[in-house]
Amino acid sequence: MVVKIAIIKSGNIGTSPVIDLLLDERADRPNIDVRTFGSGAKMNPEQVEDVVPKIDAFEPDFAIFISPNPGAPGPARARELLSEKDIPAIIIGDAPGKGKKDEMDEQGLGYIIVMSDPMIGAKREWLDPTEMAIFNSDILKVLAETGALRLVQKTIDTVIEQAEAGAIELPKLIITAEKAAEAGGFANPYAKAKAIAAYEMAGSVANLDMKGCFMTKGFENFIPLVAAAHEIAACAAKLAQEAREIEKANDTVLRTPHMKEGNPGCKTDLISKPQ
Repeated sequence: MVVKIAIIKSGNIGTSPVIDLLLDERADRPNIDVRTFGSGAKMNPEQVEDVVPKIDAFEPDFAIFISPNPGAPGPARARELLSEKDIPAIIIGDAPGKGKKDEMDEQGLGYIIVMSDPMIGAKREWLDPTEMAIFNSDILKVLAETGALRLVQKTIDTVIEQAEAGAIELPKLIITAEKAAEAGGFANPYAKAKAIAAYEMAGSVANLDMKGCFMTKGFENFIPLVAAAHEIAACAAKLAQEAREIEKANDTVLRTPHMKEGNPGCKTDLISKPQ
């Protein structure tokens, strides 16, 4: 059986650019067929109302909607539209989504909330395309090297297995630092501690960016705040890299590639084959 997955991207969080790639890193996985639908950077109701219905023609076995803040008007409208469909759907969002988990339960939706996938410092006086790309690369590094993205991958892989078996149980997952680091499979306790610290640091970025973007007036006052938030993101990325370097030095980096049949494999020794 080939499981068909529709992924709807609206706006962007750190997880967004790679969510489809996590499921098929070598583009040769035989048991899934993925289509990605997007509204670009904008995530207003009119964009999601245009994009969400387009998945119907693909006839997916389940759908994933990923965006910032699942409670914002556009993502909230997307949740309404998806809840009306006879398709299992999973919402992937950042920390504000935690406050909407009861609503998502009532709507019959699954969710994966990545707590340390933070808001960007979106002030024109600060943010240009280059800074945007640097910030997202730093956050992506944190999410990858702490284990958060592996946990997203494992969770969706479980749903794929359930779809193959004919009965999907939608996930209800909030990714904390501890859960991320556990999925990271760190053998060295210092590496695990650094990963937890990096994830928590990335989470603190959102609070400072929120203060700079919405609670502080005057560019001379808010620019230092959003700049500071981006500095924290850069430091978190460096700390996450240090955690991985410890594991590399010990030859204990966990790798979980998808195998020929589509199931996840596992290895730690560099010079070895995954099982």
